[in-house]
Amino acid sequence: MKIYISADIEGITGVTSWSETSKGDSDYENGRIQMEREVNGAITGAKNKGAKDIWVKDAHETGRNIDPDSLPKDAKLLRGWSGHPFAMVEGIDDTFHACAFIGYHAASGNDGSPLSHTMNTTKIASMKINGIETSEFLIHAYAAASVGVPTVLVSGDERLCAHVKDINKNIEVVPVKKGIGEATINMHPELAVELIEEKMEKALDGDISKCMIELPKSFEVELEFTKHKDAYTGSFYPGMEQTGPTKLLYKTDKYFDVLRMISFVVL
Repeated sequence: MKIYISADIEGITGVTSWSETSKGDSDYENGRIQMEREVNGAITGAKNKGAKDIWVKDAHETGRNIDPDSLPKDAKLLRGWSGHPFAMVEGIDDTFHACAFIGYHAASGNDGSPLSHTMNTTKIASMKINGIETSEFLIHAYAAASVGVPTVLVSGDERLCAHVKDINKNIEVVPVKKGIGEATINMHPELAVELIEEKMEKALDGDISKCMIELPKSFEVELEFTKHKDAYTGSFYPGMEQTGPTKLLYKTDKYFDVLRMISFVVL
């Protein structure tokens, strides 16, 4: 069994402030280490259920947060960013049996986390796909689904986990924290690791085909920017329509077109 794990940091238990998310900041190391631990919980759960080939995408900021030595020697780690539109799930294809998202977070314009954002922390006020407030989880779970890979497990804040259940109730979730304004209520780090391991085992014990997210037949992407200048610039992307001073609308029947547009207009 071949498993793909995408890891972010804002949804890791204990991480509350931007200073805990950026390489070089004094608060960063604790969150980075817990990110490694929660990823290893998912890896252990997968291996306990027979996974022989496990890929981990370090999908936060620089893409260079996870120490390769912290992972089992039979795991593969994707570090950095090549620029491929699959972004946080780069390298996933139809050879994978399942994917999991660790340390993910609520979407832009959402009060589920003090660190809520979608793809760009300062540029995007809101992103919707077919009317659904769009998280980084949904963007990349759709990418996985586009190559036939089901999402079986997601960990992060409570608001994100509720969003995941709205998308597909069969996906296992581990809500490790709850956001309240600029604060968070956090699960103990050891318990978070234990639950991620348990839920990964449970997910792979079941019928993972039920976890497949159904891709819409067409896509309407609504983007709202924090600055009108960015909307103006983005309006020149092929097929883009400007619907307001800070708003754009993009329509397509192909999901890869959505990912490519995000690469050029949002990032």
